[in-house]
Amino acid sequence: MNIGGRTTAVERAYAVLLDEIQTGALPAGAVLAEVEQSARLGISRTPLREALVRLGSEGFVVQQSPRVTVVAGIDENDIRSLFELRRGLEELAVRAAAERGDAAVFTALAESFSAAATANPGLADPAEHAGYYALISAYDAAVGDAIRNDYLASALRTVHTHLVRVRQLAKDNPERLVVSAGEHALIAGAIAEGDAALAAHATHVHLHNALISILSSIGGSSPTHTEGTP
Repeated sequence: MNIGGRTTAVERAYAVLLDEIQTGALPAGAVLAEVEQSARLGISRTPLREALVRLGSEGFVVQQSPRVTVVAGIDENDIRSLFELRRGLEELAVRAAAERGDAAVFTALAESFSAAATANPGLADPAEHAGYYALISAYDAAVGDAIRNDYLASALRTVHTHLVRVRQLAKDNPERLVVSAGEHALIAGAIAEGDAALAAHATHVHLHNALISILSSIGGSSPTHTEGTP
């Protein structure tokens, strides 16, 4: 029973701290002192340490010293590296999804993305953004189910967890969201049709455009030609 209780405490601490890091409530450089955090979260220091070890293994926190844990920073180079990995994983994933996925699931997703791209005012209204990100999450989950590869799905989940934080750093651009919805409609449609090459190419273009938009939003430079479309 104690083991189960500790596991629950670890998961709770991990979930709360991850959410606060992703949303910026705990900004880069924030010190996660064990005494204060364990008291705030209502848990003992042992499960807190386990949660911090997990967050550290995923790159969300770093040890400044043996006794000081801080929220990891994230800069332009980190975002570029993340997208480099994301491109490789997602292009592989959509190819697999096109070969193994349920066409009906991706046809429905393509229709939902098309509707989001053409709705008026649609994504021009900030109130609609949460619904759009929920649709993105549904698409990610559908791809994860379709690929039938637990290792690839796990790697994708890790990347997408970091992307939540990146989105919070970048400002929502309604015009970009409309274009993104159209890009996702094309990708989902290609998967539904079993066209692996088109799904991969459309994903490459989408991620190139997404990176440009994010770097522009945070004041970074544009991707180099090696990161662009073929």
